[in-house]
Amino acid sequence: MSKAEELRAKSADELKKELLSLRKESFNLRFQKAGGQLENSARVRQVRREIARVKTVLHAKTN
Repeated sequence: MSKAEELRAKSADELKKELLSLRKESFNLRFQKAGGQLENSARVRQVRREIARVKTVLHAKTN
C-alpha cells in the first residue's frame, strides 16, 4: 500500500493530527539545520513532501 493510499484510509481528524505532527517535526528540523546539528538532511525533504501529501488528501476529502 502506498503512502497516499494509507492517508486516504484515515479520517479528516487523523489527517489534521498527522499534519500538525509533521509541521512540528519540520520546525524542529529547521532549528537543527540553523544550529548545525542536523544529521539527516534528507529528512527535511521527506517531511516537506509528506506535508504536501497530507494536505492534498485532506483537501480532496473536504471537497
